[in-house]
Amino acid sequence: MPDTTVQAAYSAIHTRYIEVCGYLEFLDPEDTTFALTHLSPGPVLDLGCGPGHFTKFLTDAGIPATGIDMVPEFITHARTTYPGVPFELGSLRTLDAPTDSVPAILAWFSLIHLDPTELPAVLAEFHRVLTPGGRLVIGFFESTDTVEPFPHKVTTAYRWPTDHLSATLHKAGFTELARLHHPASGDVRPHSALAVAKS
Repeated sequence: MPDTTVQAAYSAIHTRYIEVCGYLEFLDPEDTTFALTHLSPGPVLDLGCGPGHFTKFLTDAGIPATGIDMVPEFITHARTTYPGVPFELGSLRTLDAPTDSVPAILAWFSLIHLDPTELPAVLAEFHRVLTPGGRLVIGFFESTDTVEPFPHKVTTAYRWPTDHLSATLHKAGFTELARLHHPASGDVRPHSALAVAKS
């Protein structure tokens, strides 16, 4: 899906989005522990950082982090709410970083709106900027058998079987280190996380 489509969709509902999931208290302790374990000691690029709360969490935990997002309203909120934490407006498709220069990347549910055919190019860009052995942590919605679109509340998103996404990461030059699974609960969809290292 084009960046302009996703950006416009999030800009249109940015206030409500921040209210319902854009603060530190909305982070799950299992997720933050998983991220800390695999992103430490950083520094980290938090790509698709949204309102910036995960970037702030990493910074408070002693891991230097920079948040990058293509939604101007999210970046404005993040800079205002978390002064002293660096945030930049930009796309995760083309990173302003030299090859082999970034120790760790967090892509926390920021790849969900990519058509599956677009994901390999984005992963190749992540692989380019990561240092040898650099870490990548991805959060995503999980499906059982196949990659499939679903009607996300903001705009169309995709959910992946964990093994399928792990295999896609392997093809892009990454080695799986760990995975975390959250089953469906109430109106919350099943979702997972993968930690990988640049091979």
